[in-house]
Amino acid sequence: MIAAAMSAHRESGQAVTSATVENLKLVAELHRLQGEMYAGGPAGPVAELLADNIVWHVPGTSPIAGEHRGWEAVLRYFVLRRELARETMRMSPGEVLADGEAVVQLVDGAVLLGGEEVGWRTAGVYRVERGRVREVWLVPLDLDLFDRIWNLLGRAGG
Repeated sequence: MIAAAMSAHRESGQAVTSATVENLKLVAELHRLQGEMYAGGPAGPVAELLADNIVWHVPGTSPIAGEHRGWEAVLRYFVLRRELARETMRMSPGEVLADGEAVVQLVDGAVLLGGEEVGWRTAGVYRVERGRVREVWLVPLDLDLFDRIWNLLGRAGG
């Protein structure tokens, strides 16, 4: 995905800066570590990629919705997702766009709900500051579906 993003950036006539490449790598590593954490791995390695004053915006009305401020709150949000999904959540990063401090990535998510896999698609908008993820806006492409899944998981008791 990083190579495709760099190629698209060059085709637009813009130079690919080393900062843009590093930010793409940072978001890719964040997704890799989140995947391990959601499968039951430790949350600590994810925290190392977050700025102390991280803000993670999640729209909607589900148990995971809200504005999570500070890495402790963001890690609680991650752990809640892991618990509600019973460690079945999987992320599949897709196309990515990057320019300077901004990285936008499509990500397909899936969990087991009642023994069946259900999924959603989001666009993650990441702002990187000094080599750490500083702010994230999670944008579900179908917010009603996203809320329905996470509300059902919340009622199931995680």
